[in-house]
Amino acid sequence: MGRADRGRPQPRGPRALLLPGQGGTGKSRPGGPGPGRPLGLRPPPSCRGDPGPRGRVGAWRRRRARGWRVMPWLPRAALLWDVVLGFLGTAAFLIDLGADLWAAGQYVLSGRYLCAAMVLALLGLASVALQLFSWVWLRADPAGLHAPQPPGRCLALLHVLQLGYLYRCVQGLQQGLLVWQQEAPSEFDLAYADFLTLDISMLRLFETFLETTPQLTLVLAIVLQSGRAESYQWVGICTSFVGISWALLDYHRALRTCLPSKSPLGLGSSVVYFLWNLLLLWPRVLAVALFSALFPRYVALHFVGLWLVLLFWVWLQGTDFMPGACSEWLYRATVATILYFCWFSVAEGRTRGRAAIHLAFLLGDSVLMVVTWWTHIPWLPSGIPVRMLLPASGICFLLGLALRLVYYHWLHPSCRWEPDRVDGTQGLHPVEWRRLPHNRRMAQLARCFFPRVRDEAALPWKGDVNGVL
Repeated sequence: MGRADRGRPQPRGPRALLLPGQGGTGKSRPGGPGPGRPLGLRPPPSCRGDPGPRGRVGAWRRRRARGWRVMPWLPRAALLWDVVLGFLGTAAFLIDLGADLWAAGQYVLSGRYLCAAMVLALLGLASVALQLFSWVWLRADPAGLHAPQPPGRCLALLHVLQLGYLYRCVQGLQQGLLVWQQEAPSEFDLAYADFLTLDISMLRLFETFLETTPQLTLVLAIVLQSGRAESYQWVGICTSFVGISWALLDYHRALRTCLPSKSPLGLGSSVVYFLWNLLLLWPRVLAVALFSALFPRYVALHFVGLWLVLLFWVWLQGTDFMPGACSEWLYRATVATILYFCWFSVAEGRTRGRAAIHLAFLLGDSVLMVVTWWTHIPWLPSGIPVRMLLPASGICFLLGLALRLVYYHWLHPSCRWEPDRVDGTQGLHPVEWRRLPHNRRMAQLARCFFPRVRDEAALPWKGDVNGVL
């Protein structure tokens, strides 16, 4: 028996439940975080998903034959669905990148060099911000967590070449396929797949509001100024709206993996969440586009003014998401950009009150921009039915607000957070659980996004005694 197993009650009988690192032979499992292994380190590739008789699957089969009940694994269909969604997300990113380059080329060919420069500038700024986030997170993760991975210089070169996000996408797809191919995936492999998925979802959300949403506003302003829309512009408008709502839905779905119960996002909840984000985002984007079409020189001042106010508000909430002070300001600046278009929760507390204040603030600002546009309506071409778009936008806003209330009243989960994640109590969970990789930064955002039940949050799990459930 290893040093870490001394004094620990061993599972007996058919009703015992094995945890990672607790074998029936008194030895540490080769793939698990055994004794002497630093916390958070990733097992070597030879120990992950070994299909042989001496690997994880073989051990699982022997224990099942002896009557052991092992930890329940996720269904293979759900794991395959996660891989498919990851592939679709990566493909959507590449398609969006190609559409942006195509639009920039069309603007150059038509002689609108300023529009092409703005499209490329937004694309470049968003890409640089994404690489910075990815690099800072990789440097802050525990040493050896992502092993095996390229050397530090190769990783730095990938991020300099603006390929860091794609590298993470490929890494997430590889880990998802590895987990799906195993008959009995290990707890470590499942937790590591969730770890990678959470980072990718967060980066996709940042890319959406740093590049896709501003470019959508720019395209709408160009269409309003010219009075007509080209085919590539219509395609870009439709794909942008769907992509933005999908990024919010994927981010919300990823946050649910941080919940204690890991409750999945059902089809009904997904549809309602998707629709209310889409319906509330459309009026805001249209209001900014109308103002941009009339006053292209003043929209930058408007954005900077509101962005500074929102940045100050984020700073007052005391965010602590990034590992360093400089990188934290990068995160706050990105959150302020997201808040310019929609709501984003970054701190625990009375989220409902802050969301109501933000909604009233954006609604008042949008109404002022629409009123300003209405007083200068003769300046725009008559080919765009703007008078019909405004009532439709008002209906979309009311319908989106109603769906948002329905979602948060009946479909939003309330959680009992583990003491280890809330109160910092390390002794209430088994040592093996704490050795699994947990995405602390995303778990912090999940605590801000989902309410928690306070009366049982400070209590340990029922039946959790000395690592035996």
